[in-house]
Amino acid sequence: MKILLLINLSLFVVLSFARADRPNVLFVLVDDMGWRDLGVEGSSFYETPNIDALARSGVRFLNGYAACQVCSPSRASIMIGQYPARVGITDWIGAKEGDDWKRNTKLQPALYKWELPKEPVTMAEAFQEFGYATFFAGKWHLGDTEEDWPEYHGFEINKGGHSKGSPPGGYFSPYSNPRLESGPLGEYLPFRLANETQTFIRNNVDSGKPFFAFLSFYNVHGPAQTTKDLWRKYRAKAAAQPKPETRFLIDRTSPVRQVQDDPIYGGMVEAVDQSVGQVLGVLDELGLRENTIVVFTSDNGGVSAGDHKATSNLPLRGGKGRQWEGGIRVPYYISWPASVSAGIEVEEPASGIDFLPTLMELAGVDVELTQELDGVSLAPLMHGKAFEERTLFWHYPHYGNQGGEPSSIMRQGDWKLIHYYEDGRNELYNLSNDPMEQFDLATRFSDLASTMKAQLDDWLQTVDARYPYPNKNYSAKQARKDRKQLRSKGLPRIESEAAAKLDPDWVPKDGWWEETGK
Repeated sequence: MKILLLINLSLFVVLSFARADRPNVLFVLVDDMGWRDLGVEGSSFYETPNIDALARSGVRFLNGYAACQVCSPSRASIMIGQYPARVGITDWIGAKEGDDWKRNTKLQPALYKWELPKEPVTMAEAFQEFGYATFFAGKWHLGDTEEDWPEYHGFEINKGGHSKGSPPGGYFSPYSNPRLESGPLGEYLPFRLANETQTFIRNNVDSGKPFFAFLSFYNVHGPAQTTKDLWRKYRAKAAAQPKPETRFLIDRTSPVRQVQDDPIYGGMVEAVDQSVGQVLGVLDELGLRENTIVVFTSDNGGVSAGDHKATSNLPLRGGKGRQWEGGIRVPYYISWPASVSAGIEVEEPASGIDFLPTLMELAGVDVELTQELDGVSLAPLMHGKAFEERTLFWHYPHYGNQGGEPSSIMRQGDWKLIHYYEDGRNELYNLSNDPMEQFDLATRFSDLASTMKAQLDDWLQTVDARYPYPNKNYSAKQARKDRKQLRSKGLPRIESEAAAKLDPDWVPKDGWWEETGK
């Protein structure tokens, strides 16, 4: 009996040590945060000390990319490690398609899937199978029915994840969220999601399990709402800056913001930073920070056009929904103090498709996947080892709400090719010499453009990509009229609305400040 007891006790000690030795994982995903929206990436307007410190505490990928210029495709790629074109989710779930498409465009956007497939093993399922406690908080937007929500894809706890891409009741309680109870009147959503994540981490301490927590902010997506105190702070900061002659310039299809001075958006960015600081604080308090892998990224570029036209991604061109670097370049940081040195900067391009294989390798998650991975593990780069150069691809056969055009992209080394489906045109940029994508070299280097286009076509065939098709209802005359009105009426209106937010007496039209009392 004593021998059996000793054996069982020894086994318990070994198993407990093995569990304790596994790293925890905290994945922080921000909605619509641009690459330039952080102090560490050069913003002098937004204040993000917690995220800046996180970026410097581990590996900062200088060429980090989302897998798509809009949210749902990028989120699917993070979860299952595949390109959106292979998954079939190529636009944000809920975007109009087929007979429901009413916009006056040359093409009809491609049809797409409206839910994350059940067959592939998600990141959460892999970690759960390997003995991790799994938790989700915030935005999901990967399925139109309840059976598509986080708890059906490996997350044991779901706080706030459902079908919608923006908070249905806005950012202040009551939330009208089917997976998140409303808090006190005026509670601000990013702080609530941070509190839920903190609670999960505290409650998990005595479970004997490592944790995989996915904190997916609805910020900084619209509706544009922040606290009155944060609006005041950033209104004052904006007022102290030199007044711009113009905040917007039309870049081909849409007005694009050229300056960071939106006080509401500034407050939304800082709220994310404060919330990240909250969660990192509980890791420090519990002695878990050293052996916790923390990921920080965004699902697409910053909203410089369309929606609330809130930020500027300069020196990158464009923003969310668009095919240039401002639409797909994002903050991309991985920190693990116990294993990865601080202050590492990596030039090699990294994509959202890489998170699944990277985290599985770092954490030693030995689970068989059912899907073919497009992503690769970035672990060698994080430890200073050689990494074979590869080509990255994007396929967005849709019209973005922000002026994006149906197109496919490939990046090979410093070269970036964009192929447009409206007219079959190619653009070719050398990102090393021209990070702002101002000089199209497709004619000058026609052989290179043709070679890259052939490679792009081969990849599209491999992933069974879907394409846009002619719109029989398109009116060129109406399109010319719309462009003229955009310049004569739309642009002045947008400028006026942006300036009005800096008026000391400005109040939101929908009155959410009155409800919160803050």
